[in-house]
Amino acid sequence: MTTFEPSVPVDAEAAPVAEEADRDDQLAFDVADFPGGIHGALEAILMVVDEPVSAIVLATALEQPVDDVEVALAELEAGYEASTRGFTLREVGGAWRMYSRHEYAPVVEKFVLGGQQSRLTQAALETLAVIAYRQPVARSRVSAIRGVNVDGVLRTLLSRGLIEEVGHDEESTAILYGTTSYFLERLGLHSLEELPALAPYLPEIDVLDEIAERGRG
Repeated sequence: MTTFEPSVPVDAEAAPVAEEADRDDQLAFDVADFPGGIHGALEAILMVVDEPVSAIVLATALEQPVDDVEVALAELEAGYEASTRGFTLREVGGAWRMYSRHEYAPVVEKFVLGGQQSRLTQAALETLAVIAYRQPVARSRVSAIRGVNVDGVLRTLLSRGLIEEVGHDEESTAILYGTTSYFLERLGLHSLEELPALAPYLPEIDVLDEIAERGRG
């Protein structure tokens, strides 16, 4: 009698795992292959970050030893300082970020103040209101309240001198934002206590219930 071996069942999870492994292989890289090596790779990342990042985070992204990354960061900082570039690299609170050099403050100030007279957009006004009433507040919190990305709007408000960095969150180390004295000056206020109460401008509770019901429907 001829016997038949049972067919081997196909693992349904095998294909997705294999595809994920292929993607990981495609994303793999060696910083030594880049024209500028680890220094160039660090510059590329630091040019796009919105907030200071630690050496550990950078080392993880580049798959390099933390010690090597810290040495490279120090070398970049020293190189920018020696070459009198318009920008520099600084470590603030254990994290790194690019900054414009203080010697060029007059140039930057003139450029920034050149657009002061243009009106704020609705998005900028809404973001400014959130910061004014919730300060000190992190960018992620402002985005969550407005439901949209606010990176560009924050840069506009910073350039207008209406908001400023006021510290870092103790847990996440995220930058916290608050309004400036110039903000009070533009609104004709002496202090934040003079900001109008929000309650009179909020919908009545029955209106909120109706909106919530429509949302569930």
